[in-house]
Amino acid sequence: MSQGVLQAIFEYQTAICELTGMEVANASMYDGSTGAAEAVMMAVRLTGRRSVVVARSLHPEYREVLATYATHQGIPLATVGFADNGRMNLKELEQSITPETACVLIQSPNFFGTIEDVDVIAEIAHKHGAMLVVSIAEAVSLGIVEPPRQADIIAMEAQSFGVPLGFGGPYCGVIATREKYVRQMPGRLVGQTVDKQGKRGFVLTLATREQHIRRAKATSNICTNQGLLMTAATIYMSLMGPQGLARTAAAAHARTRELTTALSRLPGVRLAFPGPYFHEAVLTLDRPVAPVLRTLAARGIIGGLDLSAYFPELGNALLVCATETKTLADIERYRAQLADAMQAARAA
Repeated sequence: MSQGVLQAIFEYQTAICELTGMEVANASMYDGSTGAAEAVMMAVRLTGRRSVVVARSLHPEYREVLATYATHQGIPLATVGFADNGRMNLKELEQSITPETACVLIQSPNFFGTIEDVDVIAEIAHKHGAMLVVSIAEAVSLGIVEPPRQADIIAMEAQSFGVPLGFGGPYCGVIATREKYVRQMPGRLVGQTVDKQGKRGFVLTLATREQHIRRAKATSNICTNQGLLMTAATIYMSLMGPQGLARTAAAAHARTRELTTALSRLPGVRLAFPGPYFHEAVLTLDRPVAPVLRTLAARGIIGGLDLSAYFPELGNALLVCATETKTLADIERYRAQLADAMQAARAA
């Protein structure tokens, strides 16, 4: 492999470690969902245990990918619900962990946008001999949200680091972990060394994929190095730097606070969860969400995600999001149009 390719991978892995607080990172996974599933399989290999506890507040499609992995390997999945604050139900978690639990898988910020209490969850998992796997679906959040250093493995989607949407992928999946677990980490690891002349060089240090070793001994048969997307993410992180990433994350969080504050003042709209959130939040409406979203779409506004199909127990729940690209004028237009759409729905 050329020194240029190896250095790009090395710089990417270094940046990911600095961002997540972990000691090693791979290059790389297909996307965040397969990264989370591969991280769980890694925990199963490391512990020798055969069951997994999964937060219901994990992205529903991530849970589907994990179920596909687990079903055909005979790994039972236990699901833990969420409390009134949008965070994992800790009492239910305590009751769900058994001596056969390999790991607890959570997402933070979770599917509702709420930031989980990672410290407490890690303490509960480790007390029972289980590992903690944290999925991060929005990498930009690490600009202002403390990384989950208490986790044993972090799986992340880095699509928002300069990778355009691709209608299903590929994206930029990440697994980062502690050095002592590195031999069970799927993918490649590039190291830095010096040659005989003392010049800096880069080398493929560890490769546990089936292209390099016997298939039966591979840690994964689907992992690859998303070279182009990894390079894009590395360029993004390098250009932004810690301060730029912090400003971007702070702006996204501020826009979402402004959005939820404005919308919550409308009649029939309230914030569903009081827990801390990053740039997504759940609103509860006093009428079905789908017709309201159709009205907004007809007016050129993507109003959010109707959660009724995923979480029917939440009632008329709407997941909204704002990023650093939105302005106060955008938020005011959304507020006015939502008020009008709900008024029209009441009159219908």
